[in-house]
Amino acid sequence: MAVFVVAHGAWSAGWAWKKMHPILRTRGHSLITPTYTGLGERSHLARPDIDLDTHITDICQVLEFEDIKGIILIGHSYGGMVATGVADRARARIAKLVYLDAFAPRDGESVFGLLPPASAAQRKPGEGDDNWRIPPGPMPPDTPEADRAWCDPRRTPQPLKTFEQTIKLAGEPPMPRHYIYCTRRPPDDRFRRFHERAKAEGWGSYEIDASHNPHITNPNGLADLLVAIAKQP
Repeated sequence: MAVFVVAHGAWSAGWAWKKMHPILRTRGHSLITPTYTGLGERSHLARPDIDLDTHITDICQVLEFEDIKGIILIGHSYGGMVATGVADRARARIAKLVYLDAFAPRDGESVFGLLPPASAAQRKPGEGDDNWRIPPGPMPPDTPEADRAWCDPRRTPQPLKTFEQTIKLAGEPPMPRHYIYCTRRPPDDRFRRFHERAKAEGWGSYEIDASHNPHITNPNGLADLLVAIAKQP
């Protein structure tokens, strides 16, 4: 049995992986989907000083207090920043690192530094009391209406410092790495560069017929890939 732990994307939370739990369970695997401080059901804890380190610590604390070892850590989208930091701090607990259409940062990089300049400018909030919150970005246009109705009310603003703070790493993650690239791309294809890096550096490299949230729009296809990764040495 593989144990998958998710570092979820921005504006999201553990709830977004609801479809994946029964699918992986029926295949004999376990899925753990913590929520970061200040998002989802923990949005009542939101405050201006929450940063990338806060979210990395959130996941590290789950691994520590649940005493989970040999996990497959999944970083989705912004969660690739978080998962990279967790893999750096909790190396002994992680067997494999999977980036799902995600940022795969090097030391000293931030979300704002990795986004195309126009996208970074759009994400930065204006003046006012809420200038530390980034409003949720839009769901991909091919998201079914029923899924939009489920997701949109649950998506919460992202603390600004999580996108501003640069990641500090002791070195490259030592465990096997894999990259799952979603092929239904918007014009602003911010993740292809990481997919190309994965192929160039010999990581496991895969494609899935889905837009940015396959755990919502193509959960069975994503489960197939995750189970295949779990079976690899």
